[in-house]
Amino acid sequence: MDAFFYLIPTVMMAFIGFMAYRVLSRWLRIRRAWNGGLTAEARCLKAFTTVSRGAGDHSSVHTTIHHVYEFRTHDGRAIRFEEEGGPMTTVEGDFVTVHYTDGPNVVATAHAPGERVKQAAAGVGLLAFLGVAFAFCVFFMVTYHQFSTDPSFPTP
Repeated sequence: MDAFFYLIPTVMMAFIGFMAYRVLSRWLRIRRAWNGGLTAEARCLKAFTTVSRGAGDHSSVHTTIHHVYEFRTHDGRAIRFEEEGGPMTTVEGDFVTVHYTDGPNVVATAHAPGERVKQAAAGVGLLAFLGVAFAFCVFFMVTYHQFSTDPSFPTP
Protein backbone atom coordinates (compact mmCIF):
# COMPACT_ATOMS: atom_id res chain seq x y z
CA MET A 1 0.00 0.00 0.00
CA ASP A 2 2.90 2.35 0.70
CA ALA A 3 4.18 1.89 -2.84
CA PHE A 4 0.93 3.39 -4.16
CA PHE A 5 1.62 6.67 -2.34
CA TYR A 6 5.09 6.86 -3.90
CA LEU A 7 4.36 5.42 -7.35
CA ILE A 8 1.46 7.69 -8.34
CA PRO A 9 3.24 10.98 -7.47
CA THR A 10 6.39 9.71 -9.21
CA VAL A 11 4.45 8.98 -12.40
CA MET A 12 2.81 12.39 -12.15
CA MET A 13 6.21 14.04 -11.69
CA ALA A 14 7.56 12.25 -14.78
CA PHE A 15 4.58 13.46 -16.83
CA ILE A 16 5.02 17.01 -15.47
CA GLY A 17 8.72 16.91 -16.37
CA PHE A 18 7.91 15.75 -19.89
CA MET A 19 5.36 18.54 -20.35
CA ALA A 20 7.87 21.13 -19.10
CA TYR A 21 10.42 19.77 -21.57
CA ARG A 22 7.90 20.11 -24.42
CA VAL A 23 7.02 23.70 -23.47
CA LEU A 24 10.68 24.74 -23.22
CA SER A 25 11.77 22.99 -26.41
CA ARG A 26 8.92 24.56 -28.41
CA TRP A 27 9.70 28.02 -27.06
CA LEU A 28 13.42 27.64 -27.79
CA ARG A 29 12.71 26.36 -31.31
CA ILE A 30 10.50 29.35 -32.13
CA ARG A 31 12.98 31.76 -30.53
CA ARG A 32 15.84 30.24 -32.52
CA ALA A 33 13.88 30.77 -35.75
CA TRP A 34 13.13 34.40 -34.86
CA ASN A 35 16.77 35.06 -33.98
CA GLY A 36 18.01 33.31 -37.14
CA GLY A 37 17.62 36.58 -39.03
CA LEU A 38 16.39 34.99 -42.25
CA THR A 39 12.92 35.39 -43.73
CA ALA A 40 11.19 33.96 -46.76
CA GLU A 41 7.78 33.90 -48.32
CA ALA A 42 6.01 30.60 -47.70
CA ARG A 43 2.85 29.18 -49.15
CA CYS A 44 0.26 27.49 -46.96
CA LEU A 45 -0.23 24.05 -48.49
CA LYS A 46 -2.79 22.77 -46.04
CA ALA A 47 -4.80 23.97 -43.05
CA PHE A 48 -6.57 21.51 -40.78
CA THR A 49 -7.82 21.18 -37.23
CA THR A 50 -7.56 18.52 -34.59
CA VAL A 51 -10.16 18.11 -31.87
CA SER A 52 -9.49 16.59 -28.46
CA ARG A 53 -12.06 15.93 -25.78
CA GLY A 54 -11.64 16.10 -22.03
CA ALA A 55 -11.33 12.80 -20.19
CA GLY A 56 -14.88 11.52 -19.74
CA ASP A 57 -16.34 15.00 -20.17
CA HIS A 58 -18.11 15.44 -23.52
CA SER A 59 -18.69 19.16 -22.95
CA SER A 60 -14.96 19.94 -22.81
CA VAL A 61 -13.52 20.18 -26.33
CA HIS A 62 -10.22 21.74 -27.45
CA THR A 63 -9.63 22.53 -31.13
CA THR A 64 -6.13 23.18 -32.48
CA ILE A 65 -5.45 24.54 -35.95
CA HIS A 66 -2.45 23.26 -37.89
CA HIS A 67 -0.84 24.69 -41.01
CA VAL A 68 1.58 23.05 -43.44
CA TYR A 69 3.92 25.58 -45.08
CA GLU A 70 6.51 25.30 -47.82
CA PHE A 71 9.23 27.80 -48.71
CA ARG A 72 12.63 28.01 -50.34
CA THR A 73 15.71 28.94 -48.36
CA HIS A 74 18.17 31.50 -49.67
CA ASP A 75 20.29 28.66 -51.11
CA GLY A 76 17.31 27.17 -53.00
CA ARG A 77 16.34 24.23 -50.77
CA ALA A 78 12.62 23.50 -50.49
CA ILE A 79 11.53 23.24 -46.85
CA ARG A 80 8.13 21.99 -45.74
CA PHE A 81 7.01 22.14 -42.11
CA GLU A 82 3.89 21.85 -40.03
CA GLU A 83 3.05 24.28 -37.26
CA GLU A 84 0.16 24.44 -34.83
CA GLY A 85 -1.49 27.41 -33.22
CA GLY A 86 -1.44 29.75 -36.21
CA PRO A 87 -4.13 32.23 -37.20
CA MET A 88 -7.51 30.85 -38.24
CA THR A 89 -7.56 33.32 -41.14
CA THR A 90 -4.66 31.64 -42.95
CA VAL A 91 -6.06 29.18 -45.50
CA GLU A 92 -4.64 26.97 -48.21
CA GLY A 93 -2.91 29.02 -50.91
CA ASP A 94 -2.14 32.04 -48.71
CA PHE A 95 1.38 33.42 -48.58
CA VAL A 96 2.97 34.24 -45.21
CA THR A 97 6.38 35.37 -44.03
CA VAL A 98 8.38 32.70 -42.23
CA HIS A 99 11.43 33.20 -40.04
CA TYR A 100 14.05 30.48 -40.20
CA THR A 101 17.59 29.47 -39.31
CA ASP A 102 20.32 28.58 -41.74
CA GLY A 103 22.17 25.27 -41.77
CA PRO A 104 21.52 21.61 -42.39
CA ASN A 105 18.64 21.48 -39.86
CA VAL A 106 16.38 24.38 -40.74
CA VAL A 107 14.08 25.56 -37.96
CA ALA A 108 11.19 27.69 -39.18
CA THR A 109 8.09 29.40 -37.82
CA ALA A 110 5.29 31.44 -39.33
CA HIS A 111 4.53 33.06 -35.99
CA ALA A 112 5.32 36.76 -36.08
CA PRO A 113 8.04 38.07 -33.73
CA GLY A 114 5.45 40.49 -32.34
CA GLU A 115 3.90 37.52 -30.56
CA ARG A 116 6.99 37.15 -28.34
CA VAL A 117 5.37 38.65 -25.27
CA LYS A 118 2.25 36.53 -25.68
CA GLN A 119 4.30 33.36 -26.24
CA ALA A 120 6.60 34.13 -23.31
CA ALA A 121 3.72 34.86 -20.95
CA ALA A 122 1.92 31.66 -21.91
CA GLY A 123 5.12 29.63 -21.52
CA VAL A 124 6.02 31.14 -18.16
CA GLY A 125 2.46 30.68 -16.88
CA LEU A 126 2.40 27.05 -17.92
CA LEU A 127 5.84 26.39 -16.46
CA ALA A 128 4.78 28.03 -13.18
CA PHE A 129 1.68 25.82 -13.02
CA LEU A 130 3.76 22.71 -13.75
CA GLY A 131 6.28 23.77 -11.10
CA VAL A 132 3.56 24.10 -8.47
CA ALA A 133 2.15 20.68 -9.40
CA PHE A 134 5.66 19.14 -9.21
CA ALA A 135 6.29 20.77 -5.81
CA PHE A 136 2.95 19.47 -4.53
CA CYS A 137 3.90 15.91 -5.53
CA VAL A 138 7.22 16.23 -3.67
CA PHE A 139 5.46 17.74 -0.64
CA PHE A 140 2.91 14.92 -0.66
CA MET A 141 5.57 12.21 -0.76
CA VAL A 142 7.69 13.82 1.97
CA THR A 143 4.67 14.36 4.23
CA TYR A 144 3.42 10.83 3.69
CA HIS A 145 6.88 9.44 4.45
CA GLN A 146 7.07 11.43 7.70
CA PHE A 147 3.64 10.22 8.85
CA SER A 148 4.16 6.63 7.74
CA THR A 149 7.45 6.31 9.68
CA ASP A 150 6.21 8.08 12.84
CA PRO A 151 5.45 5.37 15.46
CA SER A 152 3.17 7.69 17.46
CA PHE A 153 0.87 8.31 14.46
CA PRO A 154 -2.26 6.15 14.83
CA THR A 155 -2.80 3.81 11.92
CA PRO A 156 -5.82 1.54 11.38
